[in-house]
Amino acid sequence: MDFDDNGLIETFVSSEEIFNGRLLHVFRDTVELPNGKHSTREYIRHNGAVAVVPVDEDGNVYMVRHYRHAVGRVTLEIPAGKIDRGEGPLAAAERELSEETGLLNAAYEHIGNLLPSVAYTSEVIYMYIARGFTVGEQHTDPDEFVQVVKIPLTELVKMVMSGQIEDSKSQAAILKANLIENGDN
Repeated sequence: MDFDDNGLIETFVSSEEIFNGRLLHVFRDTVELPNGKHSTREYIRHNGAVAVVPVDEDGNVYMVRHYRHAVGRVTLEIPAGKIDRGEGPLAAAERELSEETGLLNAAYEHIGNLLPSVAYTSEVIYMYIARGFTVGEQHTDPDEFVQVVKIPLTELVKMVMSGQIEDSKSQAAILKANLIENGDN
């Protein structure tokens, strides 16, 4: 389907950095609107992230449980993490999967990208399915506490649909992986 973007594009005028943290970089840009007026846009620049659905030969997915300070509770998610400067998405996926779960030597299939919140962040999450991996030792970052659990993909789909899995990247990747694994893509 083709769309006409005419009359929608904003033109960059200037940018001001508001905050520069370890993970987040907040900016306030001035833009010219299609009608010629100026407005401001506050947003977060992000290096990007990866998310991996590791599916074993029996149809089980290795999931991780984290305490997430921003929402104040433990969440069930697929292995994921940020892309380091100078690192490509596939290398980041391999690193994150190994660190969080100990899974190694996987064959990766890119299943698409996710823009988690286009209104206020430039983050792109590169999603993968990992298959054919070997199980090694988990080696998380010193400030990262993660519990690995193995759940059948079919059960995870039910958990997404019932609201038990609330994390958006996990929802999207699990549902896509289920379609791909069942040949419904």
